[in-house]
Amino acid sequence: MKHFIFLMISLCGFIFQAQIQAQESRSNVIDEVIWVVGDDAIFLSDVENMRLDMQMRGQRVQGDPYCTIPEQLAVQKLFLHQARLDSVEINDSEVSGAVERQLNYVISQLGSPDKVEEYYNKTLNAIREEWRNTAKDQEMIRKVQQDLVKNVKTTPSEVRTFYKRIPEDSLPYIPTTVEVEIITIEPQVALEEIDNIKSRLREYTEQITSGEKQFSTLARLYSDDKESAVRGGELGFTGKTNLVPEFAAVAFDLNDPKRVSRIVETEYGYHIIQLIEKRGDRINVRHILLRPHVTKEEVAAATLTLDSIRNNIVAGKYTFEEGATYMSYDKETRNNKGLLVNTPNVINPNQNERSGTSRFEMSELPAEIAKVVNTMAVNEISKPFSMINTKSSKEVVVIVKLKSRVEGHKASLSDDFQALKSMVEDEKREDIINTWIAKKQKETYIRINENWKNCDFEKDGWLQK
Repeated sequence: MKHFIFLMISLCGFIFQAQIQAQESRSNVIDEVIWVVGDDAIFLSDVENMRLDMQMRGQRVQGDPYCTIPEQLAVQKLFLHQARLDSVEINDSEVSGAVERQLNYVISQLGSPDKVEEYYNKTLNAIREEWRNTAKDQEMIRKVQQDLVKNVKTTPSEVRTFYKRIPEDSLPYIPTTVEVEIITIEPQVALEEIDNIKSRLREYTEQITSGEKQFSTLARLYSDDKESAVRGGELGFTGKTNLVPEFAAVAFDLNDPKRVSRIVETEYGYHIIQLIEKRGDRINVRHILLRPHVTKEEVAAATLTLDSIRNNIVAGKYTFEEGATYMSYDKETRNNKGLLVNTPNVINPNQNERSGTSRFEMSELPAEIAKVVNTMAVNEISKPFSMINTKSSKEVVVIVKLKSRVEGHKASLSDDFQALKSMVEDEKREDIINTWIAKKQKETYIRINENWKNCDFEKDGWLQK
């Protein structure tokens, strides 16, 4: 995809690398309106605020950022205007989660929350709110773009035509992909640990009910859900289908914001919940999550169990697929005979050509699995190893089987039809988006400050006559 296809201005923004002359001519300006797109203004500060994020990541913008960034922001404005016309709705809990993941990443890079505040010269709450607005904009843009290209289809003849017009020395390189099967065992948690967690949650409930402590304060201090903990446990407005069933059943049954729910067990651990507000079929609650911790001895016992399963598979007593179906703790892969399926990334939900299939590039696998699979032969079964389940954040013990491997190579029509089909569809989507942008440019009032017109823009049509 090219610059404007499924355009998503990330939370980290763009690096500030203006030419020296541009810096000198504009350095004395605190802030100014540099573009107007419809009813929306683009400020110099909008461009400058992206500098700090990209500096931290070491990323660069091709060309003059004083030209590139405003133009991409202008495209954003066109999509956001359409989103408002279409009354696009956003899942607040997903937005909040994306912001917290980004903030946690920045904290890990800079060392502490205090250093983040110093770096951005803003409080964490101010940073969080600013990023939240950006994340909501991103999701609205994505939904508008998805609606525009939802009917894109490709025929086999179109794929063949596309392949034939690519010069031999320009054929795309297809990275190594693998198919992996997995069996997962969760270490048994001691009853004493579960009793201790429930006791702590009951104590928190008593403190909240008596008025001794606020729910939000205890969530910030003790909840193992770090993303919501920084917001006092608040999840944001969401529908029932976005919550795990056990949690949703209790949360949507709450009616009194002053009361605390009973203890709820889910795949993530144990929760208590407090209602904040209901709006129709959506709800906003806060929660405190405590996850049971397993001991080294419990991990060792799970490893021994899984080693026995592996030995039985190797001895031919049953197949890996049968072991995954009847013994694996992971319900998603268990229902698929242990086969991992490539799904869109949580932070960036745009699908790639393998989303929904079982093929992974090494970089798309969990790091622990990729490290093991990298040295395996096809049909080989690994020794048991422990890892953190990225969904539940629980420590689990797993064995994996390398089902297939296709080494990196130049694309061929026979072996890479699906990848080539995705390229054709990307090209069609690009044409649709570009045509839409050109149409919106003609329909929208656009004014560019005289000092900002001298640019080699990616898109024609900005300088209206």
